[in-house]
Amino acid sequence: MPLVRVTMIKGKSPEYIKHLSQSIYQSLVEAYLMPENDMFQIIEQLEPEALIYDRRFGIEGERSDDFVLINIESDARRRDEKQAFVARLVEKLATSPGLSPDDVFVRLSTNTVMEDWSFGSGKVASDIEYPAT
Repeated sequence: MPLVRVTMIKGKSPEYIKHLSQSIYQSLVEAYLMPENDMFQIIEQLEPEALIYDRRFGIEGERSDDFVLINIESDARRRDEKQAFVARLVEKLATSPGLSPDDVFVRLSTNTVMEDWSFGSGKVASDIEYPAT
């Protein structure tokens, strides 16, 4: 049940956003063991002066104006699942929409109990029966 929030500089086309969103979703399903159709994303585009980041911190290359911050909040995952997900995500985003790996900043955050989530209908997620995958 990841909640994804992507922040980037304004100016990307709807097609670019669609490809970005799909690559994130597919990476979550393939490598983060997320159920299919569990897709909740917020994609925001900011004015250039409102997204402040260092062009080199923590990487060997240099970030461009295509830099994206991807915040994902989900239930707890093992280290190997996180590593596999981040590697798959960067690979998918390089293919579509064509992001450089140096432009992908990922923050994974966890909630450890299902009572921290509600998908709607006034019920906490622990009270919902999920279809078998």
